[in-house]
Amino acid sequence: MKNPIIIYCYDAYCGWCYGFSNVIKQLDEKYSKYMQFEVLSGGMILPEKPIHIGVTASYIQQAYKTVEDYSGVKFGKDYLWHIENPTLSDWFPNSEKPAIALCIVKEILPNEQVKFASDLQFALHFEGRDLTDDEAYKHLIEKYELDADDFYTKLKSEAYKQKAYYEFQLCKQLQVTGYPCVLLQASDTKFYLLAKGYTSFDNLNARLENVLKEIAAVK
Repeated sequence: MKNPIIIYCYDAYCGWCYGFSNVIKQLDEKYSKYMQFEVLSGGMILPEKPIHIGVTASYIQQAYKTVEDYSGVKFGKDYLWHIENPTLSDWFPNSEKPAIALCIVKEILPNEQVKFASDLQFALHFEGRDLTDDEAYKHLIEKYELDADDFYTKLKSEAYKQKAYYEFQLCKQLQVTGYPCVLLQASDTKFYLLAKGYTSFDNLNARLENVLKEIAAVK
């Protein structure tokens, strides 16, 4: 490995990752010229049978306020409608489809993966789009100037589903137990943990700079 890689383990359905979006985007803007950024989907919600949003709605009703207080992000009224009116919601959260969508974009636009992951979270947590619905990706296809037919073909393909599940397994191999999580890979076998859970940009940036100094001192 020539340059260290920043690995960001997240999940599209993770509220704390939504709160962390601006932090990781700032880091990407500052360092992406010097090092590669890799976003991995963790597969946080992968039920064998569909589970309705009503199961977690009461927890989210409390938790989202904490995320707002810590991070400064706002959850949108269209998202919160499903959380506050679960008996009327038709949502069955599942991490699979947004993870496949990210795999597609990573292949076509590797330098945009941090922004795309953030946009997926904004689509869900602010705009209230159902990420299990193909329609939820239409505006992002336009924004990133993707070929719609190609995108939807890949979204339904077994090959890209396998890519997503490979990422889920990779997060497990990296011993990631919660999201967001940021690692720096210095070599094939050397990893540094930069963030576990929500971390401010100043703290994350300071940790990264310290690790980079440590790596440079060893060389």
